[in-house]
Amino acid sequence: MEGCGEDGQVKLLGVIRSPFVVRVRIALALKGIHCEFIEEDVLNNKSELLLQSNPVHKKIPVLIHNGKPVCESMIIVQYIEEAWDSKAPFLMPRDPYDRAIARFWAAFIDDKVIPSILGAFRGQGEEQQKAVEESVANLLLLEEVLRSTGKAYFGGDGIGLVDIALGGLLVLIQTVEKVTNIVLIDTQKTPLLSAWADQFCKADKVKNAFPDRAELFAFLSARRAKLTSPPPGN
Repeated sequence: MEGCGEDGQVKLLGVIRSPFVVRVRIALALKGIHCEFIEEDVLNNKSELLLQSNPVHKKIPVLIHNGKPVCESMIIVQYIEEAWDSKAPFLMPRDPYDRAIARFWAAFIDDKVIPSILGAFRGQGEEQQKAVEESVANLLLLEEVLRSTGKAYFGGDGIGLVDIALGGLLVLIQTVEKVTNIVLIDTQKTPLLSAWADQFCKADKVKNAFPDRAELFAFLSARRAKLTSPPPGN
């Protein structure tokens, strides 16, 4: 249903299985903002609305609020917090320094964690092992960040920016583990992060934003098979 009323007109262009779209859906759900979700066929037939709304990158997700498009998942999450700043829960710290630190770790997840996990998914042999080790090292840093809060979430007692940045990837990470038979979030090496992941996935409003695990497993298994199959003969 199209989001109108006090929230204005809100549309989200995306693909359900995309972890970047999941981030936005989590933020909208936590804030209680209703939107019209428009599923895009990004592999074969991008819509004119998507191409017009994100002419630079032509990628999802795109949030359209009262006709104005906002692109890039974490920029959208921060926009949601600022555009609906009177709506609880607050997704970013009130203190400017704490807010800057949250942005730093959200950027770390995009710049370091995601590439290493994708490397573990795509790689084989030594290349994959190196990517797994890099992924675990990155997650160990986040384990220490979580430990330093002394709370259940990176955002403290409630879900915040860093939780959404990493939490939006959780079903992808867990499915990559199954498809490739590797371990990234280890209950022994990262016990706090493992407990955080379990709690985050069960949180009210959050759990409904995740993609269907069976469908994502089938999709990633097919992608993995293509990546690891030998090239056709000449």
